[in-house]
This record gives sequence, C-alpha cells and structure tokens, in this order.
Amino acid sequence: MRKVPPAANPDAYVAGLRGWQSACVARLRAAVRRAGPLEEVIKWGNLVYLANGPVAVIRAEEARVLFGLWRGKRLVGIEPALKPGGKYEMATIQIGEGAQISPAKVMRLIREARALNQTLGDPTADAPKRKSMVKRARPRPAGRKKSGPARK
Repeated sequence: MRKVPPAANPDAYVAGLRGWQSACVARLRAAVRRAGPLEEVIKWGNLVYLANGPVAVIRAEEARVLFGLWRGKRLVGIEPALKPGGKYEMATIQIGEGAQISPAKVMRLIREARALNQTLGDPTADAPKRKSMVKRARPRPAGRKKSGPARK
C-alpha cells in the first residue's frame, strides 16, 4: 500500500474515497454525526470523533472499512461483531464490500461510548506511557573499570 498524505479535513477524507468504501464511510459518518455532539477531526490519517477523549474512528482500508470504538470492549453486549484488540479497551467492526451496520446501531454505540468517556474520562489518559527507546547509562560503582577485551 502506498503512503499518501492525510486528508486536509473530514470532507476531503470522504471525497477521496471511491466505490463501495465511499458509500460505506458516508453512511457511518452520517450515523455518527446524528448520535450527538462530537468533534470530528482527521487524526492518524483517519476520521476520529472526540468527546472527552477519542470515542470512535472510521478508517477506509484497501479491502475493508474499520469502525472502531476506544471503549468498544465494554460495548460487545450491544454489538457482538465488535472484536476487542489493542489498547484503550479498543474494539472494532470490520465492514467488507456489501456488508452494513444499521445506522441505529451505530448511533447507540456512539452514545454509549461517549457516555463512558464522560463517566470514566479520556480513555488514553490511563494508558501506560511508552518507555524511552534510549537506554540510560548506569553509573559504575567507584573503583570498577570498564570490562572489555584484555589488554596486552
């Protein structure tokens, strides 16, 4: 897959899609936006919806559209097609050509996920911080020499 620059805004993201993916993303986006107040942005090259932290993501890929919820693991009872994975309690639904999820179900999932963020806070705030890739040098105890090949 070739690397393309991210869309300038959500409208440009949708306009850049073709075929079934364009129709699928447009339906998902409309349902998400009808679910209530959310900020819609382009983040990580995808459509991301925010309310007290990230709530949902829509990502068009080569052979599927991914609809993900940051607190989706808690919502599997509402939609069994949600597959948990990753961090932040993320769960996603993979939508292939010809498949759909009802707008009413999308709206319910978004409302529940937004309510969880309001109750529990930003799902990314509790994530463990990445450790630095740079190793810190440990000080050697006084009097110890650096080990290495023996000198003659």
